[in-house]
Amino acid sequence: MAENSGDQMKINQVTLFTPTLNEIKNVITPALATNFEEIAVDVVDCPDLTKVPFQLAFEGLGGHPKLFDIGGPPFLLPSVQRNKIYDVQTILKQINYNNKAFVIGAGAGPWPQLSRNCEMMMNVVIDSDEIKNQTKLAWVGDDNQCVLQNCKESDTRLALLANLFVSEGKPGKVIKVYAKTRTGNLDFITTIQNALSARYRGMGGTFLIKQGKVKQHVMPDFSPVPLNSEKSLNDWLHFYNMSAPLVAVGTLVSAESNLDLRVQHFHSFSDHGEGGHYHIDVTPDTVEYLGYFNIADCLYRIDQPPKSVLFGKD
Repeated sequence: MAENSGDQMKINQVTLFTPTLNEIKNVITPALATNFEEIAVDVVDCPDLTKVPFQLAFEGLGGHPKLFDIGGPPFLLPSVQRNKIYDVQTILKQINYNNKAFVIGAGAGPWPQLSRNCEMMMNVVIDSDEIKNQTKLAWVGDDNQCVLQNCKESDTRLALLANLFVSEGKPGKVIKVYAKTRTGNLDFITTIQNALSARYRGMGGTFLIKQGKVKQHVMPDFSPVPLNSEKSLNDWLHFYNMSAPLVAVGTLVSAESNLDLRVQHFHSFSDHGEGGHYHIDVTPDTVEYLGYFNIADCLYRIDQPPKSVLFGKD
């Protein structure tokens, strides 16, 4: 199986506008207030994210924060391009990210590891040749139920597409976002992304669904027939109502731009065997969110597909 090596990948680097965290706070606070009954947005010291309830692979979100937008839905739709496999270690070397890298985010998992398609919740620390890999993979079992498992420690690959937040994992100031009881139509992340779309660029981080249930999907194995429409895509995907607590990781940007970016993408995992691609809560009266986010100073668009598709980014 041919994989994308460093000398094959086209990478576009874009410097991002970086407002202060207080500016971000002032922009997203009123947006959240129109969509949730209880909210609080603050600039705080990042808590230790290795501890319960987040249990991430490293402590913070600071130190040379970057966004990776890798591949995209055109490598899955209408027909899968199985050769689109990427190794985060290779990408880090190609962009000369020589620091310790704490990488979190959402994407399609390394299908060769499981011999099947899967969702990925990347959560890994790469320091020279040392790897601390707490990445999770979710797939659809024979009984059509979600199966959540640990990724192999040494495997830092992904397939087809991913949206990753990369930092040194250092402590520092972050945006803390709390929201409870959804009163509007927009989900937690869309509310924040819409507020940013007017003028800001990119953020990444993690959020906890503390209470309630959320609609999430898990991709089954690759479709034997082309998926040519949003309906055929949704008929192929498996949707579930998954229970809190769930920890989500991912990124959001202000606009697709000419780089065909994915404006938001978060996947969640849990200790109770559930995980997948976050859509929206299905218990608005009881849902409760707690998130920590940081601003990225640079975006790397990696192996942008030559053609875009008009669906598949929700």
